[in-house]
Amino acid sequence: MIDEFAKDNLHGRLRRDREALLWKLDGLSEYDARRPLTATGTNLLGLVKHVASVEARYFGEVFDRPSPEPLPWWQDHDGSDMWATEDETRDQIIGFYRRTWEHADATINELPLDAPGHVPWWPEPRPNTNLFAVMVHVLGETNRHAGHADILREGLDGRTGMRPEHEGRIDGQFPAQVRARPGRGTTR
Repeated sequence: MIDEFAKDNLHGRLRRDREALLWKLDGLSEYDARRPLTATGTNLLGLVKHVASVEARYFGEVFDRPSPEPLPWWQDHDGSDMWATEDETRDQIIGFYRRTWEHADATINELPLDAPGHVPWWPEPRPNTNLFAVMVHVLGETNRHAGHADILREGLDGRTGMRPEHEGRIDGQFPAQVRARPGRGTTR
């Protein structure tokens, strides 16, 4: 009974965070969705592509259920899943992410939490794992990158939040007010 509760809870949170990540693209120009917003080139569309690749690998290869989407060998990973190439459209990347959800959801729905998996890119002694550990790991990855996306989007136009019904906008006065208070937002 606890297994089904845990599985449903983790899966529900994964679905929520997937939607939050995609929502960060809503209303953005093609330029803003793609442009590098950090020194390392992080951009919103690249985050979506990366998280799609993460899900495809973890809920596919790890459980011997390869993704129907073409993926480079994990050994050849060069970071290119972190940005959209010139010939990839926003719709293609979002479509890839949504198709990856379907494949991942099928793996989650069909396997028990203790289903064995093997993550060849994890170092010894941890490459042998199970669905529960992979769900926790992927949820953490998705949540982490949705947080990155939240910060990037806030920097673009002040939109914050996880869903439209919880959206907040930061007006121009807020950052100046916070910066004007010594010690505000810092720890000692």
